[in-house]
Amino acid sequence: MKLRCLLVDDEPPALDVLELYIGLVEGLTVAARCENALQAFQVLQQQPIDLMFLDISMPKLIGTDFLRTLRNPPPVIITTAYREYALDGYDLDVVDYLIKPIPFDRFLRAAGKVLKTVDTPLTAPLPEKEPSRSTEAGFLFFRADRKLVKVMTCDIQYIESRKDYVQIFTTTAKPLVVKQTISALEAMLPSDQFVRVHRSFIVAAAHVSTYTPRHVEVARQEFPIGRFYQKDVERVLRVSS
Repeated sequence: MKLRCLLVDDEPPALDVLELYIGLVEGLTVAARCENALQAFQVLQQQPIDLMFLDISMPKLIGTDFLRTLRNPPPVIITTAYREYALDGYDLDVVDYLIKPIPFDRFLRAAGKVLKTVDTPLTAPLPEKEPSRSTEAGFLFFRADRKLVKVMTCDIQYIESRKDYVQIFTTTAKPLVVKQTISALEAMLPSDQFVRVHRSFIVAAAHVSTYTPRHVEVARQEFPIGRFYQKDVERVLRVSS
């Protein structure tokens, strides 16, 4: 039996990431997606929910206050970009507290805590440790060619959007084509290491060879910097330089 998950977050890309991760775990399924606490309350009144992924910083009613209003809440995993809310989360007896952007391996650990209580096996495959890599190095899994492909974040050079797909260019293999939006992928990546320079491109700061106010160069490819993204580009590249 799969656990029915309720996803609550006011940012659609964050919901996309959670839905992607849940789709990779045999014991979980998405019951509903909500963009605020009021929608989530209605869902909880209408159908059984086994696990709730709850953002804290939301309009109208923040996640922790919403949780306090529930008499019999389901198990809750907090998802947020703010570490300072951790104490509130644990005071409310949540299962786990995930900091965005959420790596897939960290998501698995949190979900596994709930799956163990209902004797549901965690069947998403975890690869063996690679001796040539630090075990603390960041990585993500992507579904491609009917399998999960592990990609080390340090190997990613840039990402290009192609409508409902993205191409991930790395230093170690041919481009990986993944059915996913670039916004969802952006939410998964460390914001201090990757920056969106254009609506169609994300680049890794570590692989930027040169940049100007209008262009960045990565792997001998030149990418335009959109006006909307200039401040983020300057912030990330200046810090990393």
